[in-house]
Amino acid sequence: MTSLPRFPIPALATLSLWLLVLTGASAAPLDLPESKVTEWKGFKHHAFQFDGRACRLVVPEQSAEGRPWIWRARFFGHRPEVDIALLKKGWHVAYIDVAGLFGSPTAVGHWDRFYDLLVGKNGFASKPALEGMSRGGLIVYNWTARNPDKVACIYADAPVCDFKSWPAGKGSGKGSPKTWQTCLAAYGFTEEQALAYTGNPIDNLAPVAKAGIPLLHVSGDNDLVVPITENTSIIERRYRALGGDIRVIVKSGIGHKHGLDDPSPIIDFVIQHAGRR
Repeated sequence: MTSLPRFPIPALATLSLWLLVLTGASAAPLDLPESKVTEWKGFKHHAFQFDGRACRLVVPEQSAEGRPWIWRARFFGHRPEVDIALLKKGWHVAYIDVAGLFGSPTAVGHWDRFYDLLVGKNGFASKPALEGMSRGGLIVYNWTARNPDKVACIYADAPVCDFKSWPAGKGSGKGSPKTWQTCLAAYGFTEEQALAYTGNPIDNLAPVAKAGIPLLHVSGDNDLVVPITENTSIIERRYRALGGDIRVIVKSGIGHKHGLDDPSPIIDFVIQHAGRR
């Protein structure tokens, strides 16, 4: 009688994960830390602690093939039209709170481990769409620059792309002195070191462009908090110069507000670029 091959436990785990991917993983149970399960906009919502941070995961009624997901970086639940539309199409919505870390290396490390939880342990799509509102722009770009092979596209909405603009307020914007001190502490910088720093999103677009990651920015041209001229406009100019694909939707006369009255351009962008397996 021929004996069956024996696999070590790690090999069995890897084989199981591949089977989940090949079958779409739509029916596979989630493997998360202990969660408080509630309802959000008619969908199952998991709230849990992971890596010392508050996390959320909203689950569609039936996952689309390959478990696609959008990764929100800030203001969970604010202007949720895009997230809800994607949930209805079988996407997951994920969030880990690193707002007080301003895209620092510490924040990037938390995102690395959260990505491993969802992709490595739960079979989520290896390239999510990233959604960065306001200061969320710092982490989505800084994490992408470190992990360009793990991102399908970036949707950034009134995003901070240079902490010297906000919260430092060293340009035309209002700034936030108290928040600026928190930002300096997150990076371990003196103000002099921070103002000489060349690792903000506006400075570090080359790996993003090289990976061919498409960008969509939505910004108001009357934003006095995160001025478009110091953030989105610089990203647009430099990304195009690098050969990158970027679309900017400018809201005339609008300040620091998020979303679109008709979110379909955002939804279409995300599905086009992150809906492919």
